[in-house]
Amino acid sequence: MRQNTHPEYRKVVFMDTNSGFKFLTGSTKSSNETIEWEDGNTYPLLKVEVSSDTHPFYTGRQKFADKDGRAERFNKKYNLS
Repeated sequence: MRQNTHPEYRKVVFMDTNSGFKFLTGSTKSSNETIEWEDGNTYPLLKVEVSSDTHPFYTGRQKFADKDGRAERFNKKYNLS
């Protein structure tokens, strides 16, 4: 097997920037930031905007900014009846 062809797989902490929810998992992604986890070890910290803690599919909370369909929005945009 060739050496140095695969990225290093290590444990990292992902943090949802919207809710502060954190979880420890494995990843090949690297980061300059670190965080001390509950087990006392220090891991790289990766910040994400959406996780299972804030995504509408998992939370069941969906925000509808505009409930009109595509045709209604088109008609409203061009003042059609």
